[in-house]
Amino acid sequence: MKVLLVEDEEKLGEYIKKGLTEAGFIVDHHMTGLDGYHALMTEEFSVVLMDVMLPDVSGFELVQRYRAAGKHTPVLFLTAKDDLSDRIKGIEIGGDDYLTKPFAFAELIVRIKSLLRRANQSDYKSTVIHIADLKMDITKRIVHRNSVAIKLTAKEFSLLQFFLERQGEVLPRSVIASQVWDMNFDSDTNIIDVAIRRLRIKIDDDFDTKLIHTVRGMGYRLDALAADSNKDDLK
Repeated sequence: MKVLLVEDEEKLGEYIKKGLTEAGFIVDHHMTGLDGYHALMTEEFSVVLMDVMLPDVSGFELVQRYRAAGKHTPVLFLTAKDDLSDRIKGIEIGGDDYLTKPFAFAELIVRIKSLLRRANQSDYKSTVIHIADLKMDITKRIVHRNSVAIKLTAKEFSLLQFFLERQGEVLPRSVIASQVWDMNFDSDTNIIDVAIRRLRIKIDDDFDTKLIHTVRGMGYRLDALAADSNKDDLK
């Protein structure tokens, strides 16, 4: 069983890794959120142990992005934040369990084994995809942002679903055209830019956090953390 441990406290991380290794687990330990997230997205793990208060990115945000990308590995939050609101938030954004520091190592082992049993009993799959405060239910064909229902055309729904399933990736217009419109991209047409502008009006214009970003000369990207321009290429 391979465990991903994202914990910035060096001594605690070494203690957990040593104990889990002695218990028969293979442990991959990272001390920053970005390193941990890279491991999450590129490797397979049986369970994830995620600290919340990391030096660069919140563990809550990393797990939320991970779940939004359609990943289902069980996640156990390890944190000194023991407020009820924090525990509720951890579960709501995609965590499977929550253990506050300090904790007994024996309890950590029990929690991990419980998560592994649950994972074997369920495929953890969901028809709901989300990023930040936007949520799409593919089966019900509905989209909400910050609890506000957003009405989309069939093509806009397909376009947004494609972005959600590939969030964080830079998507060239040619790829969007072939995957969403099932056509070869014609550089003389602005059909892609027009469709994305219409989608932006519905999901971005009335909200502070912009999700669809223009990557100049390359295409578009859906990302709650992106710092690229959100301006359209339309003149």
